[in-house]
Amino acid sequence: MSDKKEVVLEVDNLRVDIPVSAGVLHPVRGISFDVSRGETLCIVGESGCGKSLTSLALMGLLPKKAHRKADRLNFLGQDILDFDERQMARLRGVKMAMIFQEPMTSLNPSYTIGNQLEEVYLRHMASNRLEARERAIFLLDRVGISSAGSRLGQYPHQLSGGLRQRVMIAMALMCGPDLIIADEPTTALDVTIQAQILHLLAELQSDFDMAMILITHDLGIVARVADKVQVMYAGRTVEEGNCESVFDNPRHPYTSGLLRCIPVPGKTQPGQKLGTVPGVVPNLVGEISGCMFRNRCEFANDECKQLSDTPTVLDDGHAYSCRLSTNEIDAVIGD
Repeated sequence: MSDKKEVVLEVDNLRVDIPVSAGVLHPVRGISFDVSRGETLCIVGESGCGKSLTSLALMGLLPKKAHRKADRLNFLGQDILDFDERQMARLRGVKMAMIFQEPMTSLNPSYTIGNQLEEVYLRHMASNRLEARERAIFLLDRVGISSAGSRLGQYPHQLSGGLRQRVMIAMALMCGPDLIIADEPTTALDVTIQAQILHLLAELQSDFDMAMILITHDLGIVARVADKVQVMYAGRTVEEGNCESVFDNPRHPYTSGLLRCIPVPGKTQPGQKLGTVPGVVPNLVGEISGCMFRNRCEFANDECKQLSDTPTVLDDGHAYSCRLSTNEIDAVIGD
């Protein structure tokens, strides 16, 4: 009997186009991936690479002017690409839920914690307020908030950033979703609280058997929680594979550059300068061709201007988009 996990979400060639005064902005350009139940996919890259817009596109929460396209967007075997707003509203919060980036501003300051948690359950689960309250108390306790019952009457400003993030996690879990999308869930939290939140997410994912997409720019976080990694740059995937393979054997100069930017315990010496990735993300308005990292890459040449969109795929599924062969990468990137 196969123990293969159920695929929760399949995305093939996802694009987002936004009309602007100078033309058309292409912030997401052909992203493909899948994530299964109990699996964590980390989408990583610096600010401006399209991570958050990817997550908003999946949830159907893009700005009105933005246009979402894809060859396939399947959720639990159902094609949701052409769902209208009413159909998406029935999915959001029930089958798929999102933990937004900024815990300090994601909660409505005008309503109590209890009001905001219970509203999710009452809207989607055809229950009464007593059942919604019991569910809210159970989940607040489950995410590590003490005196959960008394917290329901408090307002967001009465809670610390870490507690607010735990409330956001509880809210996302109110209806028992199959997929959680966590967009930079540890932003603005101190290091100790970050570790607690990450541990909590991993624990809850296991308990509730959910699929999780974690959006982050922090490779340290990725190393702790990811099963699969997708490295984004300028709206495209430049490298993807299982976590161990990408970290131990980076194939794209951008991935290697990102890894050089983080300290390695036992290897990076106190006072030692960390690496940097020079330059900035290029303009994504108008026609785009070739490798977009070429203006920041020390190995770039004229061949990079005509780089194909087809990635090089290794035997273990590890894929990267670079003109360099694996032998050349080993020679120039090394460790």
